[in-house]
Amino acid sequence: MNLKLDIDLEDLKQTAKRVSDYTFGMDLTWDWPGGVAFYGISRLFEVTGEQAYLERMIDWVEEYLEAGIPEGWTVNTCAMGHMLLTLYEQTKDQKYLDLILSKIDYLEHHALRFGDRVLQHTVSANNDFPEQCWADTLFMAAFLELRVGVLLGKKVLIDDALHQFERHIHYLQDEDSGLWYHGYNHVKKDHMSGIHWARANAWAAYTMSRAARGLPEGYLYPPMMHIWSSLRDQLAAIKRMQHEDGLWGTVLDYPEAYGEVSATAGIAAAMVMQGNPLHAKYVRKALAGILANIADNGRVLNVSGGTAVMNDIEGYLGIDRKWAQGWGQGLALAFLSSVVEVVEAQGDREPRRRSDQVEKY
Repeated sequence: MNLKLDIDLEDLKQTAKRVSDYTFGMDLTWDWPGGVAFYGISRLFEVTGEQAYLERMIDWVEEYLEAGIPEGWTVNTCAMGHMLLTLYEQTKDQKYLDLILSKIDYLEHHALRFGDRVLQHTVSANNDFPEQCWADTLFMAAFLELRVGVLLGKKVLIDDALHQFERHIHYLQDEDSGLWYHGYNHVKKDHMSGIHWARANAWAAYTMSRAARGLPEGYLYPPMMHIWSSLRDQLAAIKRMQHEDGLWGTVLDYPEAYGEVSATAGIAAAMVMQGNPLHAKYVRKALAGILANIADNGRVLNVSGGTAVMNDIEGYLGIDRKWAQGWGQGLALAFLSSVVEVVEAQGDREPRRRSDQVEKY
């Protein structure tokens, strides 16, 4: 993907640093907002190599371990495993791996499942959403399983992760439109309000794009063909719904829906990861729209609050976007990191590329 930008690469890194600095000051807890936020910071570290990000994440975890982490896990609290993976990869400290494996043990042996071993979305110790699958689960749990499976060479984890992707595609993607529903109720066999919520589509698109890049010899796993086709059709549909300011509406196929920055970041990051040159112009528009929604202090603006599967479209449109949110900070950082990564890769190739060569990503 050829991303010619009107912004200096170092300016982009400084913007990401401001977002990171604001995030560290948010008093996030050991739950999914922190999980997404610190995933974004870990991606920024991986792309820039700036040790300060790693050191600050280590300090944050140490402080939280002393204060006390939750006694039991949920699908949502498993999201913190993403940062722990980065810390373990960098330090080889066993305590990080032990925490990761405790989350994996929960997902494998204790998490609520329904039907063909599909993970039920859980936010507490209660059975809040009986036999419901949400797109959110792909980021919080399935993507984590896949990453751990690849790191440790455990095929059983890879297989279960890909199974979750395949089943969530089956239950949540609208084959006619290519868009994803927010949730599915297996008891009632319906999509509840049937809304194509933007952040649900971002969870799906981003995790599928990372799965497609992060699994060695992915073509040898039949579910991966399913993921590639699902992502292709989803992004082909989504790109046509982008607003003029570069954002996507919080309900994708409702033109009057307000532009929502966390979903825009996740969707645009997926486009960068997929690398289709036809998406470059949409990524550039999204970058402009996201940068316009980052305050001088690093706060990401216009991020919708926590959203259950609402009863109707009014429920989604009524979710406030007044406050900074961990998932807004994290998805913005994931997107900015992906842009930095691809632009730097192009720069590395530039001296070796002849004028008649076609650039590929």
